[in-house]
Amino acid sequence: MILSSAIVLAFAFALAGCHDVTAQAGAKGAPVASASDLPTTTVKRGDVRFTVSARGELQGSNSEMLVAPMTGARELIITFLRQPGELVEPGAEVVRFDTTDQEFALAEAEADVAESEQQVRQAEADASAKEEETKALLLGARSDLKLAELEARKNPLLASIVARQNTLAVEAARDRLHQLEQDLSNRQATSLAAIRIQEAARNKAQVKAETARKNIDSMTLKAKSGGYVNIQQNTNGNFMFWGMQLPVFKTGDTTRAGMAVAQIPDLHSWEVRAKIAELDRGHLAEGQSAEISLIALPGRSFPGIIKNIGGTNGPPWERKFECVFNLNQPVSELRPGMSARILVTTQVLKSALWIPSQALFESDGRAFVYLNSNGSFSPKDVKLVRRSESQVVVEGLSDGQVVSLASPDLISRKKDGSQSSGAMKALKGS
Repeated sequence: MILSSAIVLAFAFALAGCHDVTAQAGAKGAPVASASDLPTTTVKRGDVRFTVSARGELQGSNSEMLVAPMTGARELIITFLRQPGELVEPGAEVVRFDTTDQEFALAEAEADVAESEQQVRQAEADASAKEEETKALLLGARSDLKLAELEARKNPLLASIVARQNTLAVEAARDRLHQLEQDLSNRQATSLAAIRIQEAARNKAQVKAETARKNIDSMTLKAKSGGYVNIQQNTNGNFMFWGMQLPVFKTGDTTRAGMAVAQIPDLHSWEVRAKIAELDRGHLAEGQSAEISLIALPGRSFPGIIKNIGGTNGPPWERKFECVFNLNQPVSELRPGMSARILVTTQVLKSALWIPSQALFESDGRAFVYLNSNGSFSPKDVKLVRRSESQVVVEGLSDGQVVSLASPDLISRKKDGSQSSGAMKALKGS
């Protein structure tokens, strides 16, 4: 048994050595397989078109975005929402939020306004009463001063003591009048300050009421232009994971201030947004023409141009960038959200030699084909000009030459492998 196992292993190593020798011989240019064993194609000359294809989504350009208003509330509850794709006219209500808190704030602010208004009126009435009282006292003081001055005129005819009393009475009346005049000025300033305080409270309450009214008005979002409603995705959830499909907003959902709830696309200006592989970024530029077809409108295509090219994002193994295309010559059947196919012709090489991509092989920094020569195939170095998904443009070949679509080494190994498997079975059977 040990001897049989040693013989089998030696035979297997011998077969592997034969395959390596065959592969090395093929790489050096020796014929390795006959033409009847390989799929072949011919080198062709013609115009080669290089394109970049992608899938995208149709949406209106210059779209009107309806966002949750800034009302000071942490969350807003949607109480009314149009259906996705519903056609609305300019000025129509699209989204409405719960205004209960703001209505309560408005009622409270209006009550404060009414109370402050009464406080202002009371302060004005008090100021007016005090002013009239001070004016009456002032009028009496002036009369007393006049009488004292009249009595003082008799001083030359009166005794010195009486005359001195009259003089003192005049001075007292004059001091009292001066004090009342100062009191009137001070009371006016105090009353005015009290009125201003009450007016400030009234203005504050009016501002609160006006803010509440504006908040209530802003919590009803209306369409400025007519179009089809495009409801946005609800990103207000607490649980999300990679690849999760987010639902759109619906009645009863909560939103935060500034979140986009709905979109009204501009029906007169359309664009397509697409995610394109990072490898194709170098072949695209703004202003390039594109051909756009919509899956919902089969058999029709629309011209377009590249509007702008965004930044690259995504995981390292699948980097993509966003590209926006302007759709020219729109029709009335277009709807936001339609899936679109985009084809961009990046270059056309005239009268170029080309072969299918499967016919070109690369190894150790060299590009080569397996060229048919006298009924067998051997490697021939070529210059790679440009490659597409299905075609490669090369130099170093002639029109009509036959090349292999598969490596002759692999065909030989498969044939040898089938034979060796039969030999191994024979050895195992023995």
